[in-house]
Amino acid sequence: MELKLARSEINGKPKVISITKIEEDIQKVGQKIFYLDKENSHKDMLAFVEYFEKKGFSVYHRTVKYGLSENDYMYEVHIL
Repeated sequence: MELKLARSEINGKPKVISITKIEEDIQKVGQKIFYLDKENSHKDMLAFVEYFEKKGFSVYHRTVKYGLSENDYMYEVHIL
């Protein structure tokens, strides 16, 4: 599974990261916060959370709004 990281610029393209790379990062540090782009589908986000919960991690997922428009949001995922 691949997810898109949050954009660093409004008109920029989101970078893609694989779930195995995310898992490697968590194994090194023990916990990590990821900001994911709004282009990720809600279904993919739920599958992502479920994947790490099955591995025994605690996962906190929320939507972060950063502007007044309905389209100005990203996903924040904290994995412990």
